[in-house]
Amino acid sequence: MTGVESPQESVGRQVRVAIADDQAVVRMGLRALIEREPDLECVGEASDGAQALKLLKTTTPDVLLLDIRMPGMDGLDTLRAIADDPTLTGTKVVVVTTFALDQYVFAALQAGASGFLLKDSAPDELVGAIRVVASGEALLSPAVTKRVIDLFGRHGVAPVEGLDTLTPREREMVAWVATGRSNDEIAGELVISPDTVRTHVSRAMIKLHARDRAQLVVFAMRAGLTLP
Repeated sequence: MTGVESPQESVGRQVRVAIADDQAVVRMGLRALIEREPDLECVGEASDGAQALKLLKTTTPDVLLLDIRMPGMDGLDTLRAIADDPTLTGTKVVVVTTFALDQYVFAALQAGASGFLLKDSAPDELVGAIRVVASGEALLSPAVTKRVIDLFGRHGVAPVEGLDTLTPREREMVAWVATGRSNDEIAGELVISPDTVRTHVSRAMIKLHARDRAQLVVFAMRAGLTLP
């Protein structure tokens, strides 16, 4: 959703990353990508959801790279378990999968994923996703974003609780968030400060009871909020 930021730019500290994937070669490749970046640290790997939950409790990473299709406890069940555990709220989840099917995209976002990338994404895009999500943004690859928009377009709008409490400016900001732009990018488009954007987005999240920015994107699309 955003461009790749330089090391330390987005979070100002080293980002702790865990990997959960049933394929050893995929875990090895992701670890290699992470370990070549000075601001990223791989704190552990898991081959299924149950192992991933144990890993999160012992290492408390900032970001978990999570596969959907895994034996035993799959990625979606793992996401739901993370969302239900208040001790794991500090870990953001980026789903990394070969499957771009609509049901996986929506199930993952609704279960608490902060990002969704395909395994054939460019290395820089994967690394950038970690930094973006660790900084509090949400991230979807362009292909996934298009699927989300197309699917909501086919299904039409649906009521979103709290939408009528948003100010016109807050509605506008939510629509901008749904385009995939970061706060800095929105600020540049509107010629206002990033702090102003952040304030409006935060207030909208509170009013809509959005768990995170990714869920705010889902709400915006469900409500049919678009830019004029």
